[in-house]
Amino acid sequence: MKSFPEHLQIVNTFHELGETIAAAQFLIQEYGLENPNFKGFELREKAKPEFVLMTTEGALGEPQIIRIPENTFEFPLHLMLNLLMHEMIHVTQKTKENLIEDKNEREWQAYYEMLFHEQYPQVPELSHFHKRFFANKALDYYNRMGEGTLLHIKYANQKQKVDLLLLNIM
Repeated sequence: MKSFPEHLQIVNTFHELGETIAAAQFLIQEYGLENPNFKGFELREKAKPEFVLMTTEGALGEPQIIRIPENTFEFPLHLMLNLLMHEMIHVTQKTKENLIEDKNEREWQAYYEMLFHEQYPQVPELSHFHKRFFANKALDYYNRMGEGTLLHIKYANQKQKVDLLLLNIM
């Protein structure tokens, strides 16, 4: 695998050429994020610095499209890589073999991976600022699962890990 600076240079070249989808495709291949359930990327409206929206779209059990902002690569590459990873986790969660129907559980798993990179250790870590932001998003979804539910119990150890992370990066 190429180094992060090499990836950054290649992505910047794609960006300068207006090839946002090619840059995103390059990154999921370079970082081993591919999935047979992934149908492809489509562009959406430009993102603002305070809000970058990527979504995974498609019926559960069917191939998924990821919509990314046309200006995705105007933002820090380590952050965009983590957001792409988040969406590729959703692609996996929506396969017939790995189907997770509960949206709260899907979001919890994707945010948790952004914080700890257990499945994808090759993806660069986020800054403490972004870890705090995404940890709080993860906890929002954990809380939406419902107090004392099977999902709360299933993810209790991971929740403790998120709580500890927040304490250590404050």
